[in-house]
Amino acid sequence: MLNHSPLWKKLMVLLIVIVGALYAMPNLYGEDPAVQISGLRGAETTTSTLDNVKSHLTEQQIEFSSIALENGQVLVRFKDTEQQLKARDSLDKVLGGDYSVALNLTPATPEWLDSIGGVPMKLGLDLRGGVSFTMEVNMNEAELKAQESMVGDFRSDLRNENIRYRGVKKEGDAVVITFRNAEDLDAAESALKKRYRDYLFADDSTQLTLTVSMTEQKLKEIREYALQQNITIIRNRVNELGVAEPLVQRQGQKNIIIELPGVQDTATAKEILNATATIEFRMLDSESDISAALNGRVPANSQLLYDRNGRPSLVKKRVMLTGDHIVDAGSSFDEYSRPQVNITLDSPGASKWSNATKINVGKPMVTVFIEYKPTDRVDSEGNTIFEKHEEIIQIATIQGRLGKNFRITGIDSQAEATNLALLLRAGALIAPIQIVEERTVGPSLGAENVELGMQAIIGGFALVFVFMLFYYRAFGVVANLALTANLVLIVGVMSLIPGATLTLPGMAGIVLTVGMAVDANVLIFERIREELREGKSVQQAIHQGYDAAFSTILDANITTLIAAIILYAVGTGPIKGFAITLSIGIITSMFTAIIGTRTVVNSVWGGKRLNKLSI
Repeated sequence: MLNHSPLWKKLMVLLIVIVGALYAMPNLYGEDPAVQISGLRGAETTTSTLDNVKSHLTEQQIEFSSIALENGQVLVRFKDTEQQLKARDSLDKVLGGDYSVALNLTPATPEWLDSIGGVPMKLGLDLRGGVSFTMEVNMNEAELKAQESMVGDFRSDLRNENIRYRGVKKEGDAVVITFRNAEDLDAAESALKKRYRDYLFADDSTQLTLTVSMTEQKLKEIREYALQQNITIIRNRVNELGVAEPLVQRQGQKNIIIELPGVQDTATAKEILNATATIEFRMLDSESDISAALNGRVPANSQLLYDRNGRPSLVKKRVMLTGDHIVDAGSSFDEYSRPQVNITLDSPGASKWSNATKINVGKPMVTVFIEYKPTDRVDSEGNTIFEKHEEIIQIATIQGRLGKNFRITGIDSQAEATNLALLLRAGALIAPIQIVEERTVGPSLGAENVELGMQAIIGGFALVFVFMLFYYRAFGVVANLALTANLVLIVGVMSLIPGATLTLPGMAGIVLTVGMAVDANVLIFERIREELREGKSVQQAIHQGYDAAFSTILDANITTLIAAIILYAVGTGPIKGFAITLSIGIITSMFTAIIGTRTVVNSVWGGKRLNKLSI
């Protein structure tokens, strides 16, 4: 029978539209102004914190809609931004430096919808408001860190080769190795040249020294690696700290663009970014006198450091391992239900770690947290000078020779283990960064952009709707149903895809899709009219109209889709936003225009004896 759709196809179309509508629904509920409270560097956010926040807000007569402990953070929702701002200022004073109090916008999605994964579309900075930073990577520090690493690497390599040397030290932009005799100098030069092909070697047989420096190509690689690694680490840190849909991308040779949609508090955003730091593993100096060190007599090879509670410890200066070798870290419990952190290293890090821990079994190891904070001073080249701040976050005993996988035990609480794993997993900055430009997009401007974008979409939809209804009559109603379903599916798919963010150019893509979505129906309906004019029966005209127009529709949409994919692949920012909504719109419009409308047409007119069509 011509134009008959089986039951399974009707149910499939209905199910897809229902699911699309279900996951598009969260966008109808909007967002609530909220305050998000989270612990900083080991501080726990517990039910006790929640009770303290609740009682404080009640005492201060600050009205709130709800308060809950979610994913280790206290989330307080408010009815308006006035109460939200009052709560932030008040809680900031009460909670002190152990907690981050951040302004946020939280989806007001009902619990039943949230339980099945229903979330609203992620809005870009231009629609939601938020903060944007341009950050500059300090390339001088990256090069300096690489040169300091050379000193430790050369010492290890010479020891492994059983080559004796008097000293290894950094002088200017080079590393100078001093030997006792010419034989050791020659052996060292031969061994190191094989291992370090990107370095320049200059020997002095009279002074018995070997000077090693980096080639310009090697320095260029270090700068590029520092930029790319910092981008990855900042993205990891921002994601781990719960900022929704951040944008982190490079700009030029040493800048990084960071956009944090929904973050209304610039100070809090800076705090999140300043949390990026370095991790180092060193040995505890348990042999020296801590009392003498506190009185100013610190051993030459050690350093006096403090933990976050102000407790002092003597720590060896020599770095065993840096955090940039960590590829994964997670918290768990040992066999006695005590919290621990499981760490995985890359291959070079595993080799270094194995050699370092082999000779230190049973000795205490220190995990040092390092921050580089910008000062008001600049160097001769105009670069900001950073101050190094070091803090002990963990002291643990090495239980045995460690390799690629090892664990840190002796941690006080599971919350501290989780925070330490987060810090290690997110990585260590290769070079310090500073904010050179910041920009805030207010929620009111974002709301205005959303309103203007919605007006454009509704206006385009209404004009197409009226035209199709007037020109194609009953079949125009079918096309309009498909157009409505298409819009619902675009919103539903955008809400479901984790990486999809709607921007103002993305709204332009939706407006374009509204116009393009009826193209397929126009081709089909015009072909049906031609078949009817040629004297074909109604059922034959419908069948031929859909079959004959299919290849043309497919070709046209595939070429447009290819162009949209290329735009997404090579574009940045606004271009990506436009490309992703256009791509989704093309796919959904093909489904609604070809499969959806044919199912409706077959259900209404298919298999019936008809003399004419309302088309």
